[in-house]
Amino acid sequence: MTSNNKKIIYILSALLLIGIIFTASVLSTSATSTTTDINLTPGQNNEPTSYRIEDWKKIAMHYYWHGGDIKKAEEEIFKGVTLKGNYDVVAQAFKEAIHLDPFDTDLKISLASTQIIQKKIPDALHTYKQILNLDPNHFDANLLYGVYSKINDDEKTYQKSIAKLRTLDATKTNVYLKKFQTTEAIMKEKINTIAPSGLPQQKHAIVILGYALAEDGSMQPTLIERLKVGLSLAKKYPNSKIVVSGGVPKQGKTEASSMNDWLISQGIDKDRIVQENKSTDTVENALFSISKINELGIQDATIVTSASHIRRALTVFREASDFYDKLNQTNSKRTFTNVVYLDYPTVEEAQKVIKDEKLVIYRDLFRVSGIWQYPKLQR
Repeated sequence: MTSNNKKIIYILSALLLIGIIFTASVLSTSATSTTTDINLTPGQNNEPTSYRIEDWKKIAMHYYWHGGDIKKAEEEIFKGVTLKGNYDVVAQAFKEAIHLDPFDTDLKISLASTQIIQKKIPDALHTYKQILNLDPNHFDANLLYGVYSKINDDEKTYQKSIAKLRTLDATKTNVYLKKFQTTEAIMKEKINTIAPSGLPQQKHAIVILGYALAEDGSMQPTLIERLKVGLSLAKKYPNSKIVVSGGVPKQGKTEASSMNDWLISQGIDKDRIVQENKSTDTVENALFSISKINELGIQDATIVTSASHIRRALTVFREASDFYDKLNQTNSKRTFTNVVYLDYPTVEEAQKVIKDEKLVIYRDLFRVSGIWQYPKLQR
């Protein structure tokens, strides 16, 4: 091989190596990017309508999950529309998408769901009514319109909605009416602030629900208080498995992994603890924890959370358990009990169910029953 040929081979090899390094760098950068890097500028009028609608959906979901600069959103995205919080941005983004496609009922459901989160019940009812004006036989819209009307003290509209639902699908309507009866019974259950006696000694789990970690990855006081309650229960029932549920990571730690470490530091055997580290909210706490409970062959469970959260938690865990029974053609006859961290001045006050709480309980019941609050976007 000549000297010139060798030089050419060396040069080509060097260029190939540089190319490999450059490609790896680009892939690494792409892999570490997050949804916070997305372009939050809505499409221009010279783009296809479908692109512009997708842009508004991305803006809505970004602010739902991550929040953002509200003033910047007012000035740059919505050109002066007054906004007071992240959910205002979500609602306004869906309104913009609906303006581009007024035929899309999924967009209207997403707007109504945001209005429910904002506790703007009359606005949500108006949006559901628009859906029903276009599609009178929309089962989910009739269901949501009726139940939220009842929560808003309009029993007459609720009864009309149930009558309509019976004509659309009597079997499905009766299934939901049974869910509502179960939910109403749960809202009357006694809240326990100390570990009760008489819980099962075998095939029993203590499920401790997570709470958002601080930005530095540390556990906030609410989560620590829940853990203290769970620890007292674990000591009283040493044969019970402990499921710690919560998946939103901060600084490389999930709620579940942080709870796991805390319990071990308090003397709990690591083999007793099962981490559920994929859930992002109460609905997913229930769905993913019940899945693990079934895998472990556990019959009954005691839910540990805050008093202000327990009725919602018991509702969605009951519904999730019923779903898995149906999926697997089983009849678990599972019993759920509770012990709470009291975040009210008194137990008597904690037992009261106000309208805002009932709204959230039913919202999450619908979500865990399979009705997505943001269709095709977010459960």
